[in-house]
Amino acid sequence: MTTALLLFIVLLLLRVPIAFVLGLTTIIYIIASGNLGLMSTAPQRLYSGLESYGLLAIPLFMLAGELMNSGGITKRLIDFAKTFIGHFRGGLAYVNVVANMLLASIIGSATAQIAMMSRIMVPSMEKEGYSKEFSAATTASAGLLGPIIPPSMLFIIYGVGSGASIGSMFMAGVLPGILLALAFIILIAYTGMKQKWPTQKRATVSLMGTSFIKVIPALLVPIIIIAGILSGAFTPTESAAIACVVALIVGFFFYKALDFKKIPSVMINTAISTATITMLIAMANLFGWMLSFEQVPQTLANWMTSLTENPLVFLLIINIFLLFVGMFMDGIAALIILVPIFTPIIATYGIDPIHFGVIICINLAIGVLTPPVGAGLYIASSLGKVKLEALIKAIWPFLIASLAALAVITYWPDMVLWLPSILK
Repeated sequence: MTTALLLFIVLLLLRVPIAFVLGLTTIIYIIASGNLGLMSTAPQRLYSGLESYGLLAIPLFMLAGELMNSGGITKRLIDFAKTFIGHFRGGLAYVNVVANMLLASIIGSATAQIAMMSRIMVPSMEKEGYSKEFSAATTASAGLLGPIIPPSMLFIIYGVGSGASIGSMFMAGVLPGILLALAFIILIAYTGMKQKWPTQKRATVSLMGTSFIKVIPALLVPIIIIAGILSGAFTPTESAAIACVVALIVGFFFYKALDFKKIPSVMINTAISTATITMLIAMANLFGWMLSFEQVPQTLANWMTSLTENPLVFLLIINIFLLFVGMFMDGIAALIILVPIFTPIIATYGIDPIHFGVIICINLAIGVLTPPVGAGLYIASSLGKVKLEALIKAIWPFLIASLAALAVITYWPDMVLWLPSILK
């Protein structure tokens, strides 16, 4: 086991893709331990890690996001936000956050959202006089809303792994997502006053009305997703398929920005993204199987429960631990490995699994922006054409705001549980 863990650390430091790190570590463990009989079982574990109906929502939501982007829906959402709040001091930074909130209700992935918005918002903000570093930092940070505001790939994977209701997880993410967005908006307002950013001319009532009418078809996708799940008309997985249909109709017939020539590239992008994620899920499941074989979850559970009997102190320890894990591991891989470990532990402390699910997902989402492995940092740095060192310096205030919101969410469970409870 020691040899495998050392290899795991070395491969991570060498920036080997996390899916290969997890797979290679497990194979080396099997060879080093002499349990070669496990090798014949490994393919079954890879397959069983993906054999879940709930995971079908991931490629479907990714397809919906691709269709919306190609169908002009993304542009309408950004234009809508710009018309209504673009006139405030630091208006385009507010637009960045609000547009990310709207897109989060469709895409569900921080890295996908950061990649999409970095191409659009960083050049736009730079033209308006914002520094490139601040523009990239704002865009990357607002991308954290992707896996928090429903639908969320992290919530889907947590629900599949823990047995928690995915629909309840979706509802539980609404208020924390809004809180996180408000934390960013307050930070932007403070920065804007401090640096005396110029204000923009307010849009006319007529222009606001026109913008609102244009965005109504775009808003149909998140409205149908949430309303359908709340009403029980369809499951989260079914809502993803319906979102694809609605995105197709809106892109083809309302905005007419989508045509048959774009469909192959949409499908290819979705297939590549899905293959990346499903390979990661399969390898993480294999790695988790190795940990279970070595009884690592039981050992860790016994150690943690020996530290404290106070659930509040336990949550503090968990937050520190998860933030550290997020610095080195992809969120999806970490989630698949850690959920089976923590699910029995939180039961001993009386912590609600929905509340804990939101906590662990926010922690791992923050990891997207923390060095040395944070994928969101590298995406924003590359697409925003900003030096990584400058971006890390600019993003720290946003990380502090994120941690403040996380503290509120951790120690105020009603913020997470209120909405799911009234909708049961």
